[in-house]
Amino acid sequence: MLNFHQVLVIGGGTAGISVASQLKKLSSSLDIAIVDPAEKHYYQPLWTLVGAGVFDKKESERDESSLIPKGVEWYQEQAFEIQPEENLVKTKEGTNIYYKYLVVCPGLQLDWHKIEGLEGSIGKYGICSNYSYEHVDYTWELISSFAGGRAIFTHPNSPVKCGGAPQKIMYLAEEAFRKQGVREQSEVFFQSANASIFSVDKYAATLNDIIKKRGIQADFKKDLIKIDGPNRRATFKDLETNEEETLNYEMIHVVPHMSAPDFLKSSPIVNDAGWVDVDPYTLQHNQYENIFSLGDASSAPTSKTGAAIRKQAPAVVSNLYSMLKGRQPWKKYNGYTSCPLVTGYNSLVMAEFKYNNVPSETFPVDQGKERKSMYWLKKYGLPAMYWHGMMKGRM
Repeated sequence: MLNFHQVLVIGGGTAGISVASQLKKLSSSLDIAIVDPAEKHYYQPLWTLVGAGVFDKKESERDESSLIPKGVEWYQEQAFEIQPEENLVKTKEGTNIYYKYLVVCPGLQLDWHKIEGLEGSIGKYGICSNYSYEHVDYTWELISSFAGGRAIFTHPNSPVKCGGAPQKIMYLAEEAFRKQGVREQSEVFFQSANASIFSVDKYAATLNDIIKKRGIQADFKKDLIKIDGPNRRATFKDLETNEEETLNYEMIHVVPHMSAPDFLKSSPIVNDAGWVDVDPYTLQHNQYENIFSLGDASSAPTSKTGAAIRKQAPAVVSNLYSMLKGRQPWKKYNGYTSCPLVTGYNSLVMAEFKYNNVPSETFPVDQGKERKSMYWLKKYGLPAMYWHGMMKGRM
């Protein structure tokens, strides 16, 4: 039996479910299939607050089967190879699936092994990471029991999911240390491989004021290259001088390197940097017109966030549907993304911007300021919008 679908979606995460749901709302008769091996689906933006002791991690989890749109076939398998000339996707399990149109959105993979000594050390030796569902509880364990010393928070020399997340947990931890009465005995370090605290000047100015007022030491162009867990020592390389420096720590929050999944790296649909090669506005592949890509694995030059997907999905859906009807792609994505920068347990800077790091704000207030209202939006509003809006194809 030949497995063929009008639309095949690789990835059952935020992007894949959003696209499939929206397409089904446009036409319930469309033959759509999703390829994704996951048992569970996670609302990962919540993990910052899980690591800060605000939520139980189970609140971020749903069964993947509960989110597959009605009428969409689900191959619970791992995509292994794309043959665009044949309109064929092969799975690791040996299934061949043919398509008329392909949407590629498998997300990112976490490359723990790219930092020497990190793989296998998360969850012990004072090493935590909010990028691991398995170990996110350990972040709060370390923060809540912190008795003083040096707490280091890192940002790698790599694209990451939500570029602001590595520093959000730092602000929450620093506030927790104050509440626990141990701040005077503590040093808080932000060791970032980036050149500055944030890429958009308006929000960077606010964040620079925050780290200055709160006595946080921020060092830039410093990339974590090695960690010695048993001795609680972390080695950083200066990206300008190549000199190395080793720091002792009591706790360290580590963000791993990230990349497109391995099966894409040797694929003919990616560019030299390893991302699915698409037009940044239509999100249509630059060589294969029946392929689209969105989300973290696409080459669209914007931050890799769920907020970006919320604006990318309608563009992909509209353009793909136009082609199904014999018309040309027309809808443009402007690079919009958002980063709700949590700066404390009741404060948040709602950064919203588009291509070229130009602010593109939603609310009729100065979003460059810390606001309690935006924190509550992050805590309660955005999760509700995600589960009941995006995942249902309503936005």
